[in-house]
Amino acid sequence: MSDRSVKRALVSVHDKVGVVEFARALVGLGAEILSTGGTAKVLREAGVPLREVSDVTGAPEMLDGRVKTLHPKIHAAILARRDKPEHLAQLKAQGIEPIDFVVVNLYPFEQTVARRAIRPDEAVEQIDIGGPTLIRAAAKNWESVAVLTDPGQYAPVLDELRLRGDLTKETRYRLAREAFRRTAQYDAAIAAWFRDPQVVPRPAA
Repeated sequence: MSDRSVKRALVSVHDKVGVVEFARALVGLGAEILSTGGTAKVLREAGVPLREVSDVTGAPEMLDGRVKTLHPKIHAAILARRDKPEHLAQLKAQGIEPIDFVVVNLYPFEQTVARRAIRPDEAVEQIDIGGPTLIRAAAKNWESVAVLTDPGQYAPVLDELRLRGDLTKETRYRLAREAFRRTAQYDAAIAAWFRDPQVVPRPAA
């Protein structure tokens, strides 16, 4: 069994299918849950213990939820390499605890723009900023951080954690690959929407 295990997980999802059960299972395995907004509300109402991200950062959610997790105390906790003592020393100096798991799925931009008569301002509000940033940070640091972007990943990840106490390098790599594929798909959908002059007027050259 690996000497690594999930100690802290950031859970912030739009699609909340299975998230209560998954978060509860992580707590049962010894993890602390960090969460935001609607996800935190759902987990708390289900009796899952957690810390609000705003309590970790010392900064409230801002701008109608546009800014929640965009903070050095979150992204340093994700991006710090565990094999570099200087990274860990910098975290300690700033009072930052590493985050081992990032569980994020994105605002439903594709589904929103597929609706007829959607207003451009409604579509723009479904462009996720913090979510892709978290996903990409975790996937970049895949050897230290596991990133989950779809509820379908919960069960096999839990099975592996219960069996081994940690995830294999191969599993972490696969999750990172799937994460980058998801953010690329998401950005491609947004770019395609912005290219359509019928919905988004292009500025004059």
